[in-house]
Amino acid sequence: MEYCKRLSLQEGVTYRLPTEAEWEYACRGDKSTAYSFGNDPSELSEYGWWGGFVGDGNAKSELYAHQVATKQANPFGLYDMHGNVWEWCQDVYDEKVYASRSSTTVDPMSTSGSEYRVLRGGSWNSDSRDARSANRSGNSPVDRFYNFGFRVVR
Repeated sequence: MEYCKRLSLQEGVTYRLPTEAEWEYACRGDKSTAYSFGNDPSELSEYGWWGGFVGDGNAKSELYAHQVATKQANPFGLYDMHGNVWEWCQDVYDEKVYASRSSTTVDPMSTSGSEYRVLRGGSWNSDSRDARSANRSGNSPVDRFYNFGFRVVR
């Protein structure tokens, strides 16, 4: 959040983290499949880095995240939406947020429910299930890990 604040001041436009709904829409690339490229996780290695510690992916002997845009882009031209690093979102993490909604809303940002924030996308050391477009996790926003990152929107 501090990075977004400083970049906004420097550039004169507003930058922020995406909401969870924005992130998922961007990841899916206007698709309804498990991944932006379809439902078959065997194709994941063409689009992202995954499986570092679990030993079954294309990053099984890796120790760090990879340079951006070394794999194929999704249908929107976005790179590294599946794997590489977990990405922070603006939303507060609520494990049951989708189960508690009774109707569809446009960009339904969660603002209460926990002190954790949403992480999306999986990382280079996650299994293929974590890299699915709909997979979600959460963590304390004060925590820093080698497999956490972010992208900004304006």
